[in-house]
Amino acid sequence: MLFTALKPQQRILSHLDWLEAEAIHILREVAGQCSNPALLFSGGKDSICLLRLAEKAFRPGRFPFPLLHIDTGHNYPEVIAFRDRKAAEIGERLIVRSVEDSMQRGTVVLKHTGESRNKHQSVTLLEAIEEHGFDACIGGARRDEEKARAKERIMSFRDEFGQWDPKNQRPELWNLYNARSHKGENIRAFPISNWTELDVWQYIERENLELPSIYFAHNRPIVYRQGSIVPVTDITPAKAGEEIIDLQVRFRTVGDITCTAPVISNADSIEKIIAETATTTITERGATRLDDQASEAAMEQRKKEGYF
Repeated sequence: MLFTALKPQQRILSHLDWLEAEAIHILREVAGQCSNPALLFSGGKDSICLLRLAEKAFRPGRFPFPLLHIDTGHNYPEVIAFRDRKAAEIGERLIVRSVEDSMQRGTVVLKHTGESRNKHQSVTLLEAIEEHGFDACIGGARRDEEKARAKERIMSFRDEFGQWDPKNQRPELWNLYNARSHKGENIRAFPISNWTELDVWQYIERENLELPSIYFAHNRPIVYRQGSIVPVTDITPAKAGEEIIDLQVRFRTVGDITCTAPVISNADSIEKIIAETATTTITERGATRLDDQASEAAMEQRKKEGYF
């Protein structure tokens, strides 16, 4: 009589398990190939996922890179408070460089006092890279966000001027990544490039990750301006003739106050946000980022100038 050994029960990996494993692999590749990387951490949902992935990749040791945030000085206070608290909680070094410092040095000059500082982050980022000698910056950009990001490599090469040339990028075959660079050049690494907004929220739910409160539905004074919802703040006050409305909204993405709009929503829990995200037909940047609406090539132009 022949006896067949019973195979141990195998765990079936979910799509989140595959995405997580890929992202951890990419983080370790950056740490292994680059001598002085940094992880871009703004306190937003994508960078919060990156923190959890970095913990799984490198704990119980410390991260092999510091956290870096380029602050416009016009960020939502709830997000900045969360950023500082989270960095202290995990015990990692947080480097903050401000667009306001670049303005004082004269390397950033606004056309007028009301101009958004968002695009000028590129200058401050390049200054921070030069100051600390970073040869790679790890970011939370995803290909589903916007057309320019859809054609970006996971290891995105930037030249000695910090510029991105979409026609001068390295092939990435069979999950083989080349993060090597010459002095002065830089790699932007995107471990969650293949994730979608829905994947991010499902991962947040699975990992029980804490988020800034503005991601959830809340009441906020807003005005309607050129088809977009604009929050009323000290930085973005209502203009003459605009009606201020108290509306229940939430933010799908967070950034500079002058160019980040909320959406109407009653999703006050992660479960409701997942259900809402699953049925939306507009990308988060298409729905909320006023700077991307300047032109169809707005993001690509910023990236060519050194943007994230």
